[in-house]
Amino acid sequence: MQEIILQTKKITKRYRKFCALKQADMTVYKGDIYGLIGRNGAGKTTMMKIVTGLTNQTEGEYSIFGKSGKSAESEKRRIGCLIENPAFFGGLTAYQNLKYYCYQKGITDLKQIDNVLSLVNLSDVKNKKFRKFSLGMKQRLGIAFALLDSPDLVILDEPINGLDPIGISELRKTFHKLNKENNITFMISSHILSELYAVANRFLFIDKGKVLKEVTKQELDLECSRCLVVRTNDTKKTAMLIESKLGIEDYKVINNDEIRIYDESAKPDVINKMLICENVEISGIYESGVSLEDYFKQLIGEEN
Repeated sequence: MQEIILQTKKITKRYRKFCALKQADMTVYKGDIYGLIGRNGAGKTTMMKIVTGLTNQTEGEYSIFGKSGKSAESEKRRIGCLIENPAFFGGLTAYQNLKYYCYQKGITDLKQIDNVLSLVNLSDVKNKKFRKFSLGMKQRLGIAFALLDSPDLVILDEPINGLDPIGISELRKTFHKLNKENNITFMISSHILSELYAVANRFLFIDKGKVLKEVTKQELDLECSRCLVVRTNDTKKTAMLIESKLGIEDYKVINNDEIRIYDESAKPDVINKMLICENVEISGIYESGVSLEDYFKQLIGEEN
């Protein structure tokens, strides 16, 4: 059974008459790279601020590493976050900036600075002044800042925003390396699904403060893949028939009235005729499948 390291239950946040989060449920497992997807102003940052203690929820509760309420406060030291960018000083080097924050955080072992710079591949430029850094290097220094306390969970708000494809690729490699080699769990927010798709293994979609869906990458692939949708009042019998009569095995029963067939050789007219002959009631057979962008738009109800 997977270990849950962060879970929210019906988290709500109100600012006077404005509701930034509405009974939001979320579960992050150990080892996840968890993608929090939503448009600007959807509630992503509010969620992150609540679980890191930067603001308090109006209603609901959350647990961190199995602890909730006041007991969770001591566990927050195991979280590194980059939600509001730290004020790095342009005239100081990468090393000097992190040294300043070590003093701020009470970290006495300055070897940790070289450790985190190595983790984000900035060792070669540790003596370079911050103002001469590229945007991608600045983002990676921000991640190094989040890693100073040797956290088990790192929460990053829009770390890939504004980066070019090379910068995104570099950060992607950094996330995968830290996740696999250092056993760090990540929660990363973005408003661009395609950017997070390349790095995350689970996703939560949020819009106007409301959680729309929580899916694994495999489930997302199935949702977006080209397929043949069969709608029927008897999915059990339909599944048995398409296997036994047509030899189709690449399919998935979605719910009580829908089957999705991913076998490219499947022909709607052949399936329709076979099911009619077997007295199976069919309400529809049609092709489906969308791009990641269109899937996101459909989910939040935005027209193409």
